[in-house]
Amino acid sequence: MTEIKNEIEFKVAVDRIEELLPQTWGDDVPEDSPAKIELALLSGLVADYEDKYVHIEPPTLLDIIKLRMYEMGLNRKSLASLLGTTDNSVDNIISGKKEPSLSLARTISQKLNIAPEVVLGV
Repeated sequence: MTEIKNEIEFKVAVDRIEELLPQTWGDDVPEDSPAKIELALLSGLVADYEDKYVHIEPPTLLDIIKLRMYEMGLNRKSLASLLGTTDNSVDNIISGKKEPSLSLARTISQKLNIAPEVVLGV
């Protein structure tokens, strides 16, 4: 197969990748094993198909903040404390009711390690 042409072929390829993944984990599996070679080929075909046909929206600031909260083990109250702001301010941002002020946007960028252009939406 040189190209995935439709959703059925895409689904079959993704299912096969899921079967191959456990077989290719670990340092003891040689790079030239048939499973690793097949996985690399299918992964490339799936990536090409997704690039061409699957539109994925970029994450929003809210999505990224929630991910960082999860990664850092933060709840809204601890996020407010980390950012040096009020619970109410964090609630408004998390709920999408308000955009962060420039000062708070800078703090979010620094404390949560989110690129400034993402925080500012540019």
